[in-house]
Amino acid sequence: MATNDVVAEHRRDRLPLFVMMAAGGTSAIGNMLTNVAIPWFVLQTTGSASRTGIAAAAAVLPVVIAGVFGGTFVDRIGYKRASVISDLASGVTVATIPLLHLTVGLAFWQLLALVFLGALLDAPGMTGRQSLIPELSRRAGVGLEGANSAHGAIQRAATMAGPILAGVLIAMMGASNVLWVNAATFAVSAGAIGLAVPSPERVRRLVRPATGYFTELAEGFLFVQRDRLIVTLLVVVTITNLLTAPLFAVILPVYASTVFGSAVNLGVMLGGFGGGALVGAVLYGAVGHRLPRRMTFMIAFLLSSASLGGLAFLPGVALATVILVLCGLLAGPVSPLLMTLLQERTPDGMRGRVFGMVMATAWIAMPLGMLLSGLALEYFGVRATIIAITAGSVAASLTLFVNPALREMDERVLSAED
Repeated sequence: MATNDVVAEHRRDRLPLFVMMAAGGTSAIGNMLTNVAIPWFVLQTTGSASRTGIAAAAAVLPVVIAGVFGGTFVDRIGYKRASVISDLASGVTVATIPLLHLTVGLAFWQLLALVFLGALLDAPGMTGRQSLIPELSRRAGVGLEGANSAHGAIQRAATMAGPILAGVLIAMMGASNVLWVNAATFAVSAGAIGLAVPSPERVRRLVRPATGYFTELAEGFLFVQRDRLIVTLLVVVTITNLLTAPLFAVILPVYASTVFGSAVNLGVMLGGFGGGALVGAVLYGAVGHRLPRRMTFMIAFLLSSASLGGLAFLPGVALATVILVLCGLLAGPVSPLLMTLLQERTPDGMRGRVFGMVMATAWIAMPLGMLLSGLALEYFGVRATIIAITAGSVAASLTLFVNPALREMDERVLSAED
């Protein structure tokens, strides 16, 4: 009997981590539906690649704003509460888009405003869920690298399934109606975390500082600024995001629309990247704790960037999907490795600020990249744009091999609470 009680308790300890990851995956599927439906909706209603770039940028810029200024609120109100409130608010915002479209009509500026607001409200939820991983992984008896790899694998699975599902749903019910499904995923995520994930006080009571908001905000900024490794990684990731993020948000939608004329093919290509990244994250979770972090990161970053060059040949959907599967496979270890490093180096009570600041910095160049890619597509075409993106991304990756700060990646640094 005693043995059964121990097993049951062990399962209860693991349940919150599993539920949090599943809820995050559900929310990620909803976001992928939006990421496909919004560009397709803009292309179908305006026929403009530059407007598609503007709409994509409107979904990224607020993540930067929320990352800088929202992380402090995440630390103050608690990681779980931030996740639930963020999901509920984002769901209402997303549902407003099809509601207006079906009733009084939806102008382009209104669409941009709602996309902006939805992304602004969604970012603190992502930060909150990432900040919960260290406590929940300890509660479950799972190592950080394993937990982050599992979390990354679920996110990648959503990246794989979401675009394919979006393509099918768009073909069946139209781009605007797909957003109703996205709104529902936010509600499911909020409910699951609200019911099954312990509050921060039950996991580990956070010390609430008595300092003011801007003092706490400055503390997060200074913490990031003083960490040489984090700064180095952020610079490279920011440059790479400037170049590669438009590929998925702008270039591939335009490519699929002009060459294939089908949202299903767009979903298949994006899903191929997600599938490859899923396998890469799972493999890293299985063996990552035995691999040298620095060399793993550098090789994965370089090869995943170089593999994008195959798309410059403008292959058919089958070969393009294979290329994106390979790219995703090579990129799979990057995200869980970076998140593990951040969690090890950041003390409890400061994760919201640090993670938010890091996310904001990494994403800050993405809106500019999306705007520029829309213009580049109209003036130079798909092939030239992809070649420029690949060359710049490979050049940024090569700088990692000569940067001495990356030697710190192989040092296991424990955060203050450990």
